[in-house]
Amino acid sequence: PCRSCFLLHLLGLKAALHHWDERRLLDLFRMSLVRAVKLRVAAANAKPGPAIGQALGPLGINMAEFCKQFNAATEPVYKKDVPLSVTLNAMSDRTFTFDVKTPPTSWLIKRAIGMEKGPQRPNIQSPSGYITPEMVYEIAKIKQQDRAMKLIPIRSICHSVIGTARTLGVVLKEADDI
Repeated sequence: PCRSCFLLHLLGLKAALHHWDERRLLDLFRMSLVRAVKLRVAAANAKPGPAIGQALGPLGINMAEFCKQFNAATEPVYKKDVPLSVTLNAMSDRTFTFDVKTPPTSWLIKRAIGMEKGPQRPNIQSPSGYITPEMVYEIAKIKQQDRAMKLIPIRSICHSVIGTARTLGVVLKEADDI
């Protein structure tokens, strides 16, 4: 058998991956994951500074390179300064990969209803705002774009959005009742 078949056999992978690039398989052996770091970064506005530096500095990752790649990846998709969750995977050879998630649900809810800041003490009896089922559905469609949410039914994501709205003191109401 060829060299890549032997490597696949060692890894315990199925033959369907036979045509993988041999260099890519060898790279899997050479580099290993050091740590996964979660960050909250503004879209298209990442700057090498203390917030990012404290997370990436100990891993030996070039902050300027991360900021450049992150800004390039988020600029065409999101408006500037939208808060995004990022999972950065630091490898042993000081390279990295990152996965950008959608904005936080609470931020999307506040934007949808026009709320600047969440209440100090949320209370359902005296709501701080109202959200319509249509808004909940649109927010759920945005959240479904996350890799972790792709296989979750939209109805379940809607329930999660409603739960997050309640923690903000926002109540679900039909548009006619508002």
